[in-house]
Amino acid sequence: MREEGDPRVGEVAADLISKARAGDGDAFRELTGPHRRELQVHCYRMLGSFQDAEDALQDTLLAAWQGFGGFDGRASLRTWLYRIATNRCLNALRDGGRRPQDVPGADPPAGAPEPTRWGEPIWLQPYPDALLEGLPDRTAGPDVLYETKEAVGLAFVSGLQRMAPHQRAVLVLRDVLGYRAAEVADMLDSGEAAVNSALQRARAVIDAAPERPAGGTLPDSPAERKLLSRFADAFQRGDVDAVVELLTEDAWIRMPPQPHEYQGRAAIAQFLRTRDIWRADLGIRLVPTRANGQPAFGYYMGDPNAGVSRAAGVLVLTLADEAITTITRFGDTGVLPYFGLPRTLPS
Repeated sequence: MREEGDPRVGEVAADLISKARAGDGDAFRELTGPHRRELQVHCYRMLGSFQDAEDALQDTLLAAWQGFGGFDGRASLRTWLYRIATNRCLNALRDGGRRPQDVPGADPPAGAPEPTRWGEPIWLQPYPDALLEGLPDRTAGPDVLYETKEAVGLAFVSGLQRMAPHQRAVLVLRDVLGYRAAEVADMLDSGEAAVNSALQRARAVIDAAPERPAGGTLPDSPAERKLLSRFADAFQRGDVDAVVELLTEDAWIRMPPQPHEYQGRAAIAQFLRTRDIWRADLGIRLVPTRANGQPAFGYYMGDPNAGVSRAAGVLVLTLADEAITTITRFGDTGVLPYFGLPRTLPS
């Protein structure tokens, strides 16, 4: 493989661009292939949904292929692709028909205590860590405020979903990807003053969030392994007291898109004791995985009639100082295949 500084690299790229403009699909795929993964992550940050991000990525590549003759090389190919991807995501966010209007389970389950906080319903899915492996960290420069893994953490992505679409686009392009205000204004067909104003408002949303963005924990450390083992054992046994012992005093439990949230050991314990997932005739099993740079589990509930345990969702844990600061439960089982998790487990 040639070094990036090799002048022949520019010659090869120019030749591929020329071929792609002439309709050579293989040349187009060779040019855009190295950017696919980071573009998908960009779409995920914008949309909060892994599946929607994949759709937006495909729309982006199709639009790029159809419009490649208009790529004039004034901006880099990467910047040109980010412009297309960002605007495809903005179009998706403006299309209210893409999201159901009613949030299933918006009210707390019967018998549950009053929530600590009623948050805004947000449409959020976990992102598999396996797809973050090998992701190029190309952010650089004084304008970048978030590292790549930090900017895919649940706290950050959740904060983005609480912003107006234009604001989240500006925040990601400026503070995550490091584009200058003038570049972002050009990508969004806006003015620099509007970009700077949107950035100020977006940063205020992040600052006001109940959970501050943090980078993913160091995976596979002895302390993390011990904590996760204790959590899995306690959760599978339905030992609420043991689960709560692993939490920080101000820990949260969240269940997007449901708006009810609980904070603090006492409130979380009271909520968990009202749940019927640990009934003796069901049983619960956890399978470790990782999501959004954080430890996670696929969780399964027993089906005594079928002799299997069926997937019920994903739990993502946020850790700090060898304790759990947030448990985020996703009840959407549609993402399990992307984590390599089965729909059922044998009893």
